[in-house]
Amino acid sequence: MTTPDRRSPRLRRAALGATAAAAALTLAACGGNVGAAGGGEGEDFPSGPVTITVGQDAGGSTDLIARAVAEGMAEDLGVAVPVVNRAGANGALATEEVAGKPADGYELVLLNASLITITPLAVSEDEAVDLADLDVIKGLSQDDYVLLASVDSGFETLDDLKGASGEIKYGTTGVGTGSQLAQAALFAQAEIDGTAVPFDSGSPALTAVVGDQVQVATVQLGEAKPQIDAGKVVPLLAFSAERNQFLPDVPTAVEEGYDVPVSQYRALAAPKGLPEDVKARLVESIDAAIASDTYTSFNENNLLTPHEISGEEVTTEWTELAEKYKALTEEYDISLAEG
Repeated sequence: MTTPDRRSPRLRRAALGATAAAAALTLAACGGNVGAAGGGEGEDFPSGPVTITVGQDAGGSTDLIARAVAEGMAEDLGVAVPVVNRAGANGALATEEVAGKPADGYELVLLNASLITITPLAVSEDEAVDLADLDVIKGLSQDDYVLLASVDSGFETLDDLKGASGEIKYGTTGVGTGSQLAQAALFAQAEIDGTAVPFDSGSPALTAVVGDQVQVATVQLGEAKPQIDAGKVVPLLAFSAERNQFLPDVPTAVEEGYDVPVSQYRALAAPKGLPEDVKARLVESIDAAIASDTYTSFNENNLLTPHEISGEEVTTEWTELAEKYKALTEEYDISLAEG
């Protein structure tokens, strides 16, 4: 029985175009012999490089995770696993580009959960990325957000922030991000009067709170930890469901009585329709990569919590988070849209 194609019309067109182009190249290479063996069988996979596309700039957390995994995968697969950066629209451009390619296992994308769970709350339906257009292969890690206060603000606890007079300016890492959602939901639940100041990423948001241009900001722990250790910012709370192992003395928003568990999760995915044998080989190579001492040290050095779950578990988890976040924004009348 033929499985119906549930991808968006735009992605179906892109996939058909890519498939037609690939078929033309195959026929030319084989002299028209369509009966020749292809590279789609698991025993023949991979016969060439497996590319991981990252929707963020080089040097950031997502990029570094991709390169760490790619190194171990290349060793296990015996082929090159290059990482290509295609920044834009919080990863949407890269994800849509990969989703439209043939589902043969040679094109992968490193996904940020926020693109699937939070960004759709800030953009139009046409701009939102649909997880149904992808086959999720493996979950990788959890990167927690932490609410920071400037030293000059005098805030040392959430109660200090709640008791402050006047409006609070809080920095976010951009529209449609976990940073924006976490703070907007916390401020709404705790009845704190605040104005969001969006930045392009964590680095400028962190710089702003260090310089007291905003009194508080929420950034990912890996970026914030050096400034926390140097005493240039004060951590008020973490937005993880449980206390972060790298920040054990800092309470969570959940502990403080606020239902705002927001973390950044990452996973590897491929275009929809990935053959099961190819997927199994990719999972095997990822498992080998994340089991290495090198990758374990990478996680520890970058303050990442392993969240190494199956693709099916990722899909379930992210779908539930998307529903939770949507309900949260509706309950507290939160708008994440720009402007």
